Amino acid sequence: MSNELIRVEVAYAKSDIQVILPVDLPAGGTARQAVEMSGILGRFPEIDLDKTRMGVFGKAVKPDQVLREKDRVELYRPLIADPKEVRRQRAEAGKAMKKGGGEL
Repeated sequence: MSNELIRVEVAYAKSDIQVILPVDLPAGGTARQAVEMSGILGRFPEIDLDKTRMGVFGKAVKPDQVLREKDRVELYRPLIADPKEVRRQRAEAGKAMKKGGGEL
């Protein structure tokens, strides 16, 4: 087994703060290992690694994804609203406005 280390980042964002933490991870390390080694779980106890989705540069990955040098593991919070539902509501509101539904 090699003693080689790779440098990766772990990123997490809330509405009021964004954190990107550098991690020196043994070569062959996984996304989950990077998150655990970063210390981010201590800073944000609401993160549940069994439920939190993660990705590398915006592409969803599983926790056992092997990382490469300079990868950034991103932890994703649950969506507040379903984007499809929001678009549907906007479309409905637009139809109402075209029918003269906007009163002055």
